[in-house]
Amino acid sequence: MKHFAWMVVLASIPMTSFAQNTWEQKETKKEAVEKVVVAKPNPDQKYLQGAVPLVDGKVVFSKTFDAPGKSAFQLYNIVGQFFQDVIHEPNQINSDFVKADTTDYELGARYEEWLVFRSNAISLDRTRFYYVLKANCQDGKVTMEMSHIKYYYEEERNPQRYKAEEWITDKEAVNKKNTRLLPVSGKFRRKTIDRKDYLFNKIEGLLK
Repeated sequence: MKHFAWMVVLASIPMTSFAQNTWEQKETKKEAVEKVVVAKPNPDQKYLQGAVPLVDGKVVFSKTFDAPGKSAFQLYNIVGQFFQDVIHEPNQINSDFVKADTTDYELGARYEEWLVFRSNAISLDRTRFYYVLKANCQDGKVTMEMSHIKYYYEEERNPQRYKAEEWITDKEAVNKKNTRLLPVSGKFRRKTIDRKDYLFNKIEGLLK
């Protein structure tokens, strides 16, 4: 009889109670998942504070590349050919060597080229971009520098000249919270860093 009474009690409990409890558990799990916030990568991260170094108040990018087993003479020839190749790229305007010293194995080239921000069928946004590349070659290593950076922008409409020190530094091109680049100077900073990375990565690959 006790067993029968227990069955009666179970039968008297609405099945919706069980269904509701199960549903509530699922909703709780769902809400918990939704509360987990996945941080999205900042597309400007590599261009923020510290990406443009100042040396004695001047913007100077520099890096030393190891080249084990190669003599200063060999490295001088490799870098010299690379500088020459850049001079003949399609984006060049008026570029040339300024130094080729076989005594100290030092090289220098001055570049004037187009730096393109945006190009499509109806608009072309670009600037003349000036910089100097220097290389000091020693046995087993090369030290590269990119300096004397400046720009000549909107020359056909509203000509503007900028030096890197007054235009692409942390102060001039990055917001105070260090979370994003500023709209106009930021695009110069981004493209300059991209160009530097391309040149430095290229020479690093040639020296391996």
